[in-house]
Amino acid sequence: MNTSWNRKDQHIHYAEMQYNSPKTNGLDGVRFVHQSLSEMSVNNVSLKTTLGDIELDTPFFINAMTGGSDKATIINKNLAEVARNTNLAMALGSISIALKEPQYKESFEIVRKTNPNGILFANLGAHHSVDNAKRAVEMIEANALQLHLNTPQELVMPEGDRDFSDWLTNIEAIVNSLSVPVIVKEVGFGISKETIKQLTDVGVTIIDVAGKGGTNFIEIENERRDLKEYAYLYDWGQTTAESLLETKMYQDKATFIASGGIRTPLEMLKCFGLGASAVGLSGEFLHLILTKGTQETISQINRFKQELTHLMTLVGAKNIQSIKDKSIVLDNQLLNWCHQRHLPIN
Repeated sequence: MNTSWNRKDQHIHYAEMQYNSPKTNGLDGVRFVHQSLSEMSVNNVSLKTTLGDIELDTPFFINAMTGGSDKATIINKNLAEVARNTNLAMALGSISIALKEPQYKESFEIVRKTNPNGILFANLGAHHSVDNAKRAVEMIEANALQLHLNTPQELVMPEGDRDFSDWLTNIEAIVNSLSVPVIVKEVGFGISKETIKQLTDVGVTIIDVAGKGGTNFIEIENERRDLKEYAYLYDWGQTTAESLLETKMYQDKATFIASGGIRTPLEMLKCFGLGASAVGLSGEFLHLILTKGTQETISQINRFKQELTHLMTLVGAKNIQSIKDKSIVLDNQLLNWCHQRHLPIN
C-alpha cells in the first residue's frame, strides 16, 4: 500500500497529467446575450465580493490543492507567494495528514508564514471531529474552514474510507462549534439540490459546488489501483454548470462558490451569471506554478483581473452580484437538465 506521503505526490502528478485531457465543465452551454449599449465604464467596475463575513477584493481565489510532502511544501510556498502578491484568498489541501503526523505541519504552516496577512482556508474531510476542525484552523490561523465531500474518491481510493454515515452530523457539529465560517465543498463531482437542502438544513451557509470538468479524483485514485477497474466511473457527477443550476432555489439561503475546470475570465463570468459569488481555481494555478513559475502565475492572475473587469463592462455589470441579473441563454442539454430536475431557468 502506498503511504500518505507518496499519495500526495501522486495526486500532484496525476492532476497535472489531466490538465490537457478532454473534458467539459458544461459552461460552454451558457451564453450571455450581447447588449450593444452597456452604458458602463471600466472605472465603475468593482471586483469585490463576500463569502459570509469574509470580504474578498477579487472574486476568484486559489482553491484547495495539496500539502503533506516535500514537493507539496514547495508548491504551497510558491502559491502563498502568488496569493500575497495578488491579494488572492487561498485554500490549502487537506490538513488531515498533519493532524496524524506532525512532521508534515510545515507543509501547511509555510503558507501562513509566507502570507501572514492573507485570507486562508483550512481544509479537512467531512468525517473529522470538532476538535480536529479547531486544530486545523489553529494550525494556519485560517479565516475559514473547508470541509470536503469526496465519497467517490474515497470508494475508489485503495485505502479510502468506506463509512460515510456520520458526515452530516459532523458537519452540523463543526458549523455550530467553530468561530470561523465553514465552507462545505465538493471535490469535482458536483452538487445537487437535495444535498444543498441537507446542508442548509444543518446550518451551512457557504457551499462550493466543485463540479465535474476539472481534476478528476476518481481517475487519480483509479490510476493508483493495480487493476484500474473503476475507469467506467470517470464520467460520474454533475458538471459545474449543472451544479450551479441546482443552486437556483437556494440562493437566498446560502452563498455559492463555483469551481471545477474553470480556466478563463469568461467562464468565471458565466459562473457569476448563474449565481456564484466567487470562483475557485485549482488545476489552472497548479499548472501555471509547475510549468511557468511564480512570476508568470502572478502576471496571469493580474491579466485575469483586468480581463474580468472588461467582461463585466461588456455585460453592463458594476459588481459581481449584478451579473446574475443579466440575460443568459442555455443550450438544449442544460435546458433539458433543468426540465428533468424541475429547476427554474430564469
